[in-house]
Amino acid sequence: MSSHQKIPDNAPASSPRYKPYPGPAGGWGALISVAKAWVGSDNALKNLRAMLKTNQNGGFDCPGCAWGDSPESGMVKFCENGAKAVNWEATKRRVDPAFFARYSVSALLEQSDYWLEYQGRLTEPVVYDPASDRYKPIDWDSAFALIAQHLNGLSSPDQAEFYTSGRASNEAAYLYQLFVRAYGTNNFPDCSNMCHEASGVALGQSVGVGKGTVTYDDFEHADAIFVWGQNPGTNHPRMLDPLRDAVKRGAQVVCINPLKERGLERFQHPQHMLEMLTNSDKPTNTAFFRPALGGDMALLRGMAKFTLQWEREAQAKGEPAVFDHAFIAEHGHGVDDYLAVVEATPWEQIQAQSGLSLEDIELAARMYCRGKRVIMCWAMGITQHRHSVQTIQEIANLQMLRGNLGVPGAGLCPVRGHSNVQGDRTMGINERPPVALLDAIERRFGFPVPRHSGHNVVEAIHAMLEGRSKVFIALGGNFAQATPDTERTAQALRNCDLTVQISTKLNRSHLIHGKQALILPCLGRTDIDLQVEGPQAVTVEDSFSMVHASNGQLKALSKQMRSEPAVIAGIAAATLGKAPIDWHWTVADYGRIRELIADTIPGFTDFNERLQNPGGFYLGNSAAQRQWATPSKRANFKANLLPDSLIDPRVLASGQTPDLVMQSMRSHDQYNTTIYGMDDRYRGVRGQRDVLFVNEADIMRLGFQPGQKVDIVSLWGDDHVRRVHGFTLLAFDMPAGQAAAYYPEVNPLVPLESVGDGSHTPTSKFVAIKLERARDNGRIV
Repeated sequence: MSSHQKIPDNAPASSPRYKPYPGPAGGWGALISVAKAWVGSDNALKNLRAMLKTNQNGGFDCPGCAWGDSPESGMVKFCENGAKAVNWEATKRRVDPAFFARYSVSALLEQSDYWLEYQGRLTEPVVYDPASDRYKPIDWDSAFALIAQHLNGLSSPDQAEFYTSGRASNEAAYLYQLFVRAYGTNNFPDCSNMCHEASGVALGQSVGVGKGTVTYDDFEHADAIFVWGQNPGTNHPRMLDPLRDAVKRGAQVVCINPLKERGLERFQHPQHMLEMLTNSDKPTNTAFFRPALGGDMALLRGMAKFTLQWEREAQAKGEPAVFDHAFIAEHGHGVDDYLAVVEATPWEQIQAQSGLSLEDIELAARMYCRGKRVIMCWAMGITQHRHSVQTIQEIANLQMLRGNLGVPGAGLCPVRGHSNVQGDRTMGINERPPVALLDAIERRFGFPVPRHSGHNVVEAIHAMLEGRSKVFIALGGNFAQATPDTERTAQALRNCDLTVQISTKLNRSHLIHGKQALILPCLGRTDIDLQVEGPQAVTVEDSFSMVHASNGQLKALSKQMRSEPAVIAGIAAATLGKAPIDWHWTVADYGRIRELIADTIPGFTDFNERLQNPGGFYLGNSAAQRQWATPSKRANFKANLLPDSLIDPRVLASGQTPDLVMQSMRSHDQYNTTIYGMDDRYRGVRGQRDVLFVNEADIMRLGFQPGQKVDIVSLWGDDHVRRVHGFTLLAFDMPAGQAAAYYPEVNPLVPLESVGDGSHTPTSKFVAIKLERARDNGRIV
């Protein structure tokens, strides 16, 4: 069986599998999709109760995105994709020993990613048996002993990699980092390395804290909201509500994205009865700009250049200033160097890299300057480029010129992906940890913590490829599919002596394993977490630095499933005994973990008490208080040059000319690597994922026809061949010279060495490609 569903080779461009979607984001389409997910869970009655407890006080935090909860009360606080996430997790289908007896690993490798996760929840720990090529049951104590044997047998703790998914709770993440540091390493490859790492690096250097400075309430007070490189209709659907409300009250909502995503155009609120009955909708933008891939920094530089011009004109005429001189004088550092770089940047370079006309750039700048209070939002369309750190610092520079930091209705808003990816970093999941964190851990627990830098995701893959790392443990996630250069990542995992996956559902990472391998089934957000002292709540942190409790609602499918904290405690106790804490006693009551967090992590004083507040509590943000935790103790203007070329020098040096540059993206029936279905409603695609969205003129220019199948070849200056086969060309409304395709299908095209400067984030939003006629066993089709 092929790994993906495909349409016939001879499918015409008008194939019914590709038909533009006429409806708005949300609305009836969302309700129908939610109903299908609910019925398809095989647990419909219980899941209805669970969905109504999503993001509610006393309920559980949505296992999907990290968008914050509205302070308004209401019976329904979940979106379409949140409902899919809940129903996907809270299924009655089981992947049990009988399942593994039925399927060999080789047979499972032939199935699609969608099929694998659709099989249901993992229910018992299993160990790989090479003789039968199957996973077989193993008891928990034996599994923990096997892990401890491998870890304690390494010549250095740095030979082990400890991966973390953004799904992990604060309690699990804290225990994990404590165990790993007590073991002796800072090797924390983390999912944030592949998404918002550039945000943390850039903001840390500019304003002293790598988090957003805004809260949910700020959106109600903004005069303008800029949305950069983001598709909230699919990835953060609850964000559509404040965007359309902003448009309704007269604020500017400016969307900057190469693709005209439906959620950035119009939205029909499923909870507004009149809107649903009349089948009407509301706009979610007041202006839409479509830059070249990677051209956002040039657009920002052009906006800054216009702002500087208008400031000088205002000075000459004796008119009110455009800059916030009081903010710059009291808080700014390096503004003169920055403005000199702005002035020296040629308009020709700005226009060429941005892909926009001078008139469009001026309009964007005017919309920015008209707003007294401006929020800048961005996501992975900004963070997965070679110059992402510099682009985000340009966002911060522009905000600082007009004092749009530390005031209501204004600030910086990196919109995180998975629901606790920000909390994991707060808890210490960091391969380059701050000294203050290490000092606090050392004081509290009395052991010498490792001080050297550990491995991020890309560094971990290299270490496993080269045999320098021999054990890989994953706390959630789907490492084999989420990472770049898929074939090399797979080889890296297979090089390991042991791979361990702590998971809720079957995925491809369980099938691409080390010489020995374990799958350890854990509880999810929807499951009741029953420990020795009774039912437990975990906590998460959203994109607005709000911390709140999550209480599972459904009885676990199997008594063999354990919580993530309990699994970590079992591994730690087997490896370290009772040093530096009694691990099992600690997880008997998660309040004990929270007391340890309060002792060592800033902002969590009286953690257990503050958690009782409805909606949780705000951690705070020093930059939002205009307190700058930077070496200069000020907000730093960063004088970065625009890149000489958006194409990587290694591609240019190879002498190859790309046909197109491609970005990877999610479909609407997807969250991270989890595929809920084979449709992409808003983009009009049904029943297929191996597709390449291209401007129709580009398809014809390159000698192809819409509907034709092609192989996609990645261009990079090394000896590795990176190719994916049999992708159908879809003529799509997008800027010339660009292409887009779904991840993880095109992850094999992202070179492991192609990473962001200063962030090590894979450049998944800018891949130089050539197209060739599709081949099947060497035959052109």
